[in-house]
Amino acid sequence: MSSHEFVVEDFDLDATLGSGQAFRWQRVSGRWSGVVGGHWLRLTQDPETRVLRADIVPEVDDWRWLRTYLQLDCRLADVLDSFPKDAVLVEAVGKWRGLRLLRQDPWECLATFILSSTKQIVQIQQIVMLLCERFGEVIATDDDGSPVYAFPTAARLGSVGEAALRDCKMGFRAPNLLACARTISDGSLDLEAIRKRPLNEAREALMRLPGVGPKIADCALLFAFGFAEAFPVDVWIARVLTNYYFNGKPVALPVLRSFVLGHFGPHAGYAQQYLFHHIRMLSKSS
Repeated sequence: MSSHEFVVEDFDLDATLGSGQAFRWQRVSGRWSGVVGGHWLRLTQDPETRVLRADIVPEVDDWRWLRTYLQLDCRLADVLDSFPKDAVLVEAVGKWRGLRLLRQDPWECLATFILSSTKQIVQIQQIVMLLCERFGEVIATDDDGSPVYAFPTAARLGSVGEAALRDCKMGFRAPNLLACARTISDGSLDLEAIRKRPLNEAREALMRLPGVGPKIADCALLFAFGFAEAFPVDVWIARVLTNYYFNGKPVALPVLRSFVLGHFGPHAGYAQQYLFHHIRMLSKSS
């Protein structure tokens, strides 16, 4: 096992990993365990010094990939300063300052958000866990001696049948995931090329995949490809926008999108994540 400590500013581990961006993290006794790529990680943050500690299997010497995944080199103050100073966003930033956007693997991010359709986070985590256990490669053993699995590749999932995917409790999402896996594994869509396209073209390319609508496409663009203006609109965010910015009046999605681009600025996706996490946590405490 390798260990490393990062001295970080403006970073909140709990808010970052608990804000619904990724589905393979579990928090137990103040410690986060999860899988990133081919590595099993345990992450903790000292409540006083804010130093971030990472323990990892298998061992590594180069930690730049984890800095990238956690976006530790992002100047968060600059991002937050770009936000409009409206009441609900100021409140969200004040409560959750330090929340960072992750930079995830494009295939895993896209696949897991395909599985997220109409599901709660706990349910998504269960589906992803089953998928990894059945089709992922063993990369480590955890503290209890149980195997830890990487997320299965597009080629691996593209080679199994729909029934096998349905056995992972993903229901109607199975044919969509299977079709996407095959499209990507046979080279019909180059995910890495998505990064080089303008935002609208990148969104349109992803939305040609089965089961990928605007929300799922924007999640992948924001959390994996680094499109800072991508603004996923789900039920939570639509409710926030209508209640706090449109006096509770129903608004069509194109109108919401036009408002978002004009109001939240170049880091609209970051603002979305602060709003999403803030309102979801408020609902839990009420």
